[in-house]
Amino acid sequence: MRLSERSGSIAQSEIRSMTRACNAVGGINMAQGVCDLEIPKEVIDGAKRAMDEGINTYTSTEGLPRLRQAIADKMKRFYDVAIESNQVLVSDGATGAFYTACMALLNPLDEVILFEPYYGYHRSTLLSIGAVPTYVRLEAPQWNLDITALEAAVTSKTRAIVICNPANPSGKVFTREELERIGTFAESHDLIVFADEMYEHFLYDSAVHVTALSVPSLKNRCVVLSGFSKVFSITGWRLGYAIAPIHVIEAMAQLNDLIYVCAPAPLQIGTAEGLEKLGDGYYAELSRIHQYKRDIFCDALCDAGLNPSVPNGAYYVMTDVSNVSGNDDFEKAMEILERTGIASVPGRAFYHDDAGRNMVRFCYSKPLDVLEEAAERIRRL
Repeated sequence: MRLSERSGSIAQSEIRSMTRACNAVGGINMAQGVCDLEIPKEVIDGAKRAMDEGINTYTSTEGLPRLRQAIADKMKRFYDVAIESNQVLVSDGATGAFYTACMALLNPLDEVILFEPYYGYHRSTLLSIGAVPTYVRLEAPQWNLDITALEAAVTSKTRAIVICNPANPSGKVFTREELERIGTFAESHDLIVFADEMYEHFLYDSAVHVTALSVPSLKNRCVVLSGFSKVFSITGWRLGYAIAPIHVIEAMAQLNDLIYVCAPAPLQIGTAEGLEKLGDGYYAELSRIHQYKRDIFCDALCDAGLNPSVPNGAYYVMTDVSNVSGNDDFEKAMEILERTGIASVPGRAFYHDDAGRNMVRFCYSKPLDVLEEAAERIRRL
């Protein structure tokens, strides 16, 4: 059978490739972004009770009303942003929410600006629907926004911008001032802004998460994407959501129904209970423990003679590996794996050109004993 042109446009994820290589040598997988904290009891118990109570059939494609309201309440609680529950769509992960949003809002050949280094699924999703990614480079180690470069990237075909905040893979946290500048830019060019806020509760030092919905110039032109995979350590549950103007949610819902039908019913109840019952201390502890882990691993990278761009959010670190043997990022990542048993992601996964040839990404959201072992191994590099 002849494959479609679309099937040839999506490359195998570098993360999955490195995961397989890591498994082959029984190494420590710091390539894949799995949060290894214990799942909150409230979340597990809520899902189990929902199953026992018979909440096991289809839900509306937009999601159960209880979860949609819990998400709306969360936005008010943490960011003092008032939204209606019918502005929320629950989907199969934030990736599912992003896909349905792109399908609802973009046409083939529309150009969409990505900030580099970018999250690979954003680029792959755009390619899969026939959109055209364009790129604005943010430079290590601070990853500051260059509004001049943003202006230079826009064309008559530009339709949208994607922001990952806090950013995977760089750990950049966009300031309110930066978001306001993006909002002014989006207004002047009539652009949609997709704001992936999956790592909103993973913040370090003095960093503060500013949701795009709190910026007046973005409020009515943004789709905010987030989910529960990281914050509740339930990557396999595939539960995410989008927040957008009601007419956009209605269009997305038609596509969500076609592609996914609905998110898993009892798991929606588990996440709703997590949102309703977990106090502020839970979220503060997420940041505290991950900052501690960040410091352990970044110190080890420095001791090894590497040059990490210390992140302000999320739980990844981009690291300059110029001093590691190898002709490019893939060879350097394999050299690190062979010498230490630690898997990283080659920088090429996050750039459209060869800008990542001397960079790799590590995920430090590992159990503390595993992370300490990884730190000792890296020091011997």
